[in-house]
Amino acid sequence: MKTVYLDNNATTRVAPEVLETMLPYFSDLYGNPSSMHTFGGQVAGKIREAREQVAALIGASADEIIFTSCGTESDNAALRSALAAHPDKRHIVTSRVEHPAIKALVAHLAERGYRITELPVDKNGLLDLGQFAESLTPDTAVVSLMWANNETGVIFPVEKAAELARERGILFHTDAVQATGKIAIDMRKNAIDMLSFSGHKLHAPKGIGVLYVRRGTRFSPLLIGGHQEKGRRGGTENTPSIIGLGKACELAARHLETENTAVRRLRDKLETALLARIPNARVNGNGEQRLPNTTNISFEFVEGEGILLLMNEHGICASSGSACTSGSLQPSHVLRAMGVPFTMAHGSIRFSLSVYTTEEEIDFTVDKLPPIIERLRGMSPYWTAAAQSCTSG
Repeated sequence: MKTVYLDNNATTRVAPEVLETMLPYFSDLYGNPSSMHTFGGQVAGKIREAREQVAALIGASADEIIFTSCGTESDNAALRSALAAHPDKRHIVTSRVEHPAIKALVAHLAERGYRITELPVDKNGLLDLGQFAESLTPDTAVVSLMWANNETGVIFPVEKAAELARERGILFHTDAVQATGKIAIDMRKNAIDMLSFSGHKLHAPKGIGVLYVRRGTRFSPLLIGGHQEKGRRGGTENTPSIIGLGKACELAARHLETENTAVRRLRDKLETALLARIPNARVNGNGEQRLPNTTNISFEFVEGEGILLLMNEHGICASSGSACTSGSLQPSHVLRAMGVPFTMAHGSIRFSLSVYTTEEEIDFTVDKLPPIIERLRGMSPYWTAAAQSCTSG
């Protein structure tokens, strides 16, 4: 059975070119880049090249790039460094729809006496910049707002928010894990102080991440050890993955137009066709300010877990917008924050495409999903009651 992979916001396949670039560093070129000899020195040279490739993707300088193990580590390092830089300040501003890498961290910090402001979003998942500005106080140490939401793809106005924070002397961090490689980012043209992203979201391997720290920003390392990363992140470099990430960033820059044309067109085709063929369905998230590869669709009166299980029988991979897949009866915190009705929120599916997604895969999904929803609704007492109500009305 063929796999139709529409879960690229969860992780992506490693691009063939990336794998090919990495392979020599598992075998022939295995030297430690910190070594004094030529054998290790040539590896250090490839890491420098990868750092330049990563910096180029986001419009940064190579010395502003710190390699980490993942987006979560980058997020933790950024916030903890900001707090260390301002030990007298005890206020953090974030949003209600952040990824758990931020959401769980600020909850942990709240238990240690920090005051947390979680900004609400409207029904379209958008932030109110006026409300954001009002949340900033002299006691605010750092702001952390995601660039794009992992569940809905909604894009936050982080560049404008960062300007407001800078005017007040407040450090600004963005979790750009979903945005990097999908929309244009140029750190030379904004006021963002720190930015996180993860390799496995843009066709690099798992286990490699990046923290951008603007030159001149005070930084306190999370991992203290050797001299690696100019003392900003101790530990022997994950050489193959760093080199692979460099290649992935080079490819992402090359494919940026494709993401915003061909991938967007396939996303829109999937979205339009499903809404046309399945009644009582809705898209969650602002239509315009959204990543080109992401759609989150709610199907009323069915459970997301059931949809995923039946799609899986056809080899279709996606994610549920509901936390029921992790054993919770509560729907996604993102959809709750947006005020999505309970009967809709539990039946939410996130489809996330990539440059490898084909027209045939979209057509196959459009063909298979409507009968799945119809089957599940046939077993739902809520759908039966709603149908009867409509008939009697």
